[in-house]
Amino acid sequence: MTITEKNIDTSELELIAGLRSYDQKVFSKIYDLYSAALYGIILRIVDSSAVADDVLQETFIKVWKNAGKYDESKGRLFTWMVNIARNSAIDNTRSKEVKHTSKIQNTSDDVSIMQESHSYIVNTDTLDMSQHVNKLPPEQQKLIELIYFNGYTQQEVSDEFGIPLGTVKTRVRNAILELKKIFKVN
Repeated sequence: MTITEKNIDTSELELIAGLRSYDQKVFSKIYDLYSAALYGIILRIVDSSAVADDVLQETFIKVWKNAGKYDESKGRLFTWMVNIARNSAIDNTRSKEVKHTSKIQNTSDDVSIMQESHSYIVNTDTLDMSQHVNKLPPEQQKLIELIYFNGYTQQEVSDEFGIPLGTVKTRVRNAILELKKIFKVN
């Protein structure tokens, strides 16, 4: 372990301890460190900056309320927060209100959303996830993009491409295993 990695680990452990003790200053620091990256992930799923703002706020409320449930043995703090953000964004897009609103949304809103979403750069904990995903075979890239970045369920991917659900699950699992290998190399 390099000195830099040790500093990052120590810093993250301090953030975790502060979060668990509901220290507002530490929580503010966590917000400053991770909000931009989480916002970018949420925005890719919900396609609306106004909705992304609301989902980001909801995400940090969940992080605060569930601080005691975080288990560092299962993954990094940022990964845990990404899962909360992603699930909140997916839940939002599946709500009846969003489905109804999206049916009556006018095309001028679509243009501004496209401009905003294409100009936003996501910094995912100093790692460019798309760079790592692009190292996967094209079939695995598509699955990861649909499921983890666009909020599809495995069943929806199965239905859309006419692939058995078990095959989708196996391919996603294999893609995740490949990503783990890629991360270990880097």
